[in-house]
Amino acid sequence: MQVDLLRNKFGFDEAFNCKEETDLDGDLKRYFPEGIDIHFENVGGKMLDAVLLNMRDHGRIAVCGMVSQYNLAQPEGVQNLMCLIYKRTHMDGFAFFDYYNLLDVVLPYIREGKIKYVEDIAEGLESGPFALVGLYSGRNVGKQVVLIARE
Repeated sequence: MQVDLLRNKFGFDEAFNCKEETDLDGDLKRYFPEGIDIHFENVGGKMLDAVLLNMRDHGRIAVCGMVSQYNLAQPEGVQNLMCLIYKRTHMDGFAFFDYYNLLDVVLPYIREGKIKYVEDIAEGLESGPFALVGLYSGRNVGKQVVLIARE
């Protein structure tokens, strides 16, 4: 479902579910034979390691999350950090509060349909715990919202 969403709604040329793959490095080489220019990191761990191997020279990585690491007693170490040096890759943390001032610029694009998004809506306050667990198990797609009351 998530792969179809990326291809059909968001117009990605290709996509795969990293949880279902056994050779992430090989998959990335197949999907990006010339390397990756820009990567938005949300997974971390083995996925980030494979991405580092497949970055193009002077590529950029925006790190927004590392969901694969959140509930581990001992987070996985990233093995391929030397790729940052050899490939002169730029990697930065990306947090929404650094861009909150751009909300007035972005909202009109959302209203006009120029920015596409997906919300996963759980209805009722009692569904809050289930929605939270879904964030960490990969059950939700898009921004998780708990709808308390309709206006």
